[in-house]
Amino acid sequence: MLITETLPRHCTFNESDWKILASFWHPVAFSHDVLDQPYAAQLLDERLVLFRLSDGSLTAARDLCLHRGVPLSLGWLENDELICRYHGVRYNKAGQCICIPAEPNAAIPARLKLKTYPTIEKYGLVWVRLIDNGEVHFPDFAVWDDPDYLQVLPNSVDIDAASGRQIEGFLDVSHFAFIHTDSFGERQNPAVPDYPVEVLPHGFRADYISTVSNYPHHMKHLNPDGFKWRRLFELWQPFTAKLSVTFPNGELQILNAACPVSARKTRLFVPICRNFDKDAPLQDTLDFNDQVFAEDKAIVEEQYPEDLPLRLQDEVHIAGDKSSITYRKGLAALGLSPSFTA
Repeated sequence: MLITETLPRHCTFNESDWKILASFWHPVAFSHDVLDQPYAAQLLDERLVLFRLSDGSLTAARDLCLHRGVPLSLGWLENDELICRYHGVRYNKAGQCICIPAEPNAAIPARLKLKTYPTIEKYGLVWVRLIDNGEVHFPDFAVWDDPDYLQVLPNSVDIDAASGRQIEGFLDVSHFAFIHTDSFGERQNPAVPDYPVEVLPHGFRADYISTVSNYPHHMKHLNPDGFKWRRLFELWQPFTAKLSVTFPNGELQILNAACPVSARKTRLFVPICRNFDKDAPLQDTLDFNDQVFAEDKAIVEEQYPEDLPLRLQDEVHIAGDKSSITYRKGLAALGLSPSFTA
């Protein structure tokens, strides 16, 4: 299918890479942030405005009034119409201009219509797809709607790094003993046991079993002697992964959903579900989550080259890197260039 979509202004990706990435679903906001006022977001350098109508339906559009170039996110909603702050130009749910207050009786130009995008609300998040060129896989996080699980939605994390680097770090299992020593990592237990990686149509699944406890240090005493921790990773190309951790008394699932704001800026969303300790204080979970992702953020922001190298010969690999090797091969198979930015 021929794609003629125009690249965003000041785009930090090259044209072919942008068009590949734009065909996937990406999270751009929390559902609870899009209420009765326009909400500004950014995806792949495209500035978006999200707005919700009284029936609960949601629209995502390019954040630009076509009259005089003002961001519509500066405006407001009235009678289910999006109103530009500059001249009061009104747009309906479909993005069509329906009123120009300065000339109420004049014919409205047909091209005074916003560019709108497909949206999906799942897992407490708003997902947007900039190019709709056929069906693509959507990440599966079914436990978000499972009444047997507790659902937690931590704050997002802003990362000055490429989404590919962040996702690869999330999939990595050999850094626990070094980056996460203040949270749960065990410096005396750095070895990475062999683990299988299964390639899937949407990405892959890696099943990692080790003795590294996922409890924070002050709770390590709860770890039963000889207990093996199972961490099941599943990836949906290009930038979403799920981690399922088997605890002694249940299961924890984390969705690592990275929004590529631009080539080297990421907004990370991490919905969490668990089917144990459902009456425990949520703040403890939030604090531990913040600590772990802050530890990752500190190192990922220092990596260079800043873009994830897709030529395997550009970096040295070890046996424990099977997940990241598979991830890089998958990105290359999508057609992305070796360093998919400008």
